[in-house]
Amino acid sequence: MTQSTPDAELSFFKRIPIAFGAFFSSLSDATYAARVQALSLPPAPAPAAPMPVPVPTPTATPAPVAAAPAAPKEASADAALQLLALLQREARLIDFTQEDLSAYTDADIGGPARLVQQGCAKVLREHFTLAPVRAEAEGSRITLNDGFDARAIQLTGNVVGQAPFKGVLSHRGWRATDTRLPKLADSHDASVLAQAEVEL
Repeated sequence: MTQSTPDAELSFFKRIPIAFGAFFSSLSDATYAARVQALSLPPAPAPAAPMPVPVPTPTATPAPVAAAPAAPKEASADAALQLLALLQREARLIDFTQEDLSAYTDADIGGPARLVQQGCAKVLREHFTLAPVRAEAEGSRITLNDGFDARAIQLTGNVVGQAPFKGVLSHRGWRATDTRLPKLADSHDASVLAQAEVEL
């Protein structure tokens, strides 16, 4: 015995008795009415597919950028000119260095040189505090370990290999620990190291 399959393309007239039958059956049979209601409900939405977990894209670690070398500091020309002016005022240093001394004997130069030395020493005492770079006496044997301050210590002679270096301290060096140059007025022309003198 073969079972007939429902016709998906029922005509309007075939659907009329089905509709009336369903109407009256729903009024008289609660179970049937529930089945009709279930047929009329919209289909339950399909469960949403889980969102794919994004896979992080590996990013290349940037190579460390070497720090640019610091630009050399520009020395203050005004401070240098101011010091030169002080040395000229107290020691006549510019006059002494610009003088042609070839016609003078060492004995003749000795007196003026002493005055220049005394004037320069006065400027240094008044405007700078000086200290030796190394505390040892000159002529002492010292050892320079790895990491010594090459800005403050100069190696001379037969320099080969790497630290530690052993040698003789030929000069202790000098370091300025304080500077006391006078303040300049805005109208001051630092390029004038010594004014021209006019006797009236």
